[in-house]
Amino acid sequence: MRVILKTDVPNLGRAGDTKEVKNGYARNFLIPRNLVLVADARSKKQQEFLEKVKESKIQKRKKTARETMDTLKGKEIFIKMKVGDRGKLFGSVTNLHIQKELENQGIHVDKKYILLGEPLKNLGRYKVEVKIYDDIQSTLVVNVTDEEGNLQVQSPVETPENAAPAPAPASAHASESGENSQTENAL
Repeated sequence: MRVILKTDVPNLGRAGDTKEVKNGYARNFLIPRNLVLVADARSKKQQEFLEKVKESKIQKRKKTARETMDTLKGKEIFIKMKVGDRGKLFGSVTNLHIQKELENQGIHVDKKYILLGEPLKNLGRYKVEVKIYDDIQSTLVVNVTDEEGNLQVQSPVETPENAAPAPAPASAHASESGENSQTENAL
C-alpha cells in the first residue's frame, strides 16, 4: 500500500515522503495512529500541503542545527571518571556521558548524533564528531580526566629513597605483642 507520511516515522521516513508499506502495517499501525494518509487521487492536495510543511520543517531544523554547530565549534568538555592503574578507566565514556555533559552546559544534542567509534577507556583528549543534521557536522574536544581533574596518570617513579618498606609478616607481629592465635585468625 502506498502511503504519505504525515509526521516523521522512525525507520520509515520523514513527513511528506511517499512510501510503499505492507497493507497490515498501514491498516493496523500507521493509519490508526494518524501517522499517514493513503496515497490516492484525493490525497494529492493533502500531499502538496504536506510537502510545504515538510520544507518548512527542514528549514527550521537546518537553522537550529547551524546554531548548535556554532555553539559546539571549538567546545571542550571535561568528563571526570574513576581511574585504575595506568590510566585505564573503571568503565568507559560513551556518547551518553558526552550528551549528559553537554546538557549540563545547556546544549541539547541527541546521543545518536555523537559519532563515537568506540567507548573511551583511557584518560586523555579526544576529538569527537557530532553530526547535527544531514550535512551539518561539528567537532568537539572531550577531555577524560580522573576525579582530581588530571588528564594523565600521576604515578611516582619508585626509587630506593622513596620506596615504602615491605610489611612484616602477620605472625611476627602477633608473637612480638604476645597475642594469642585466636586474634591472629580474626585478622
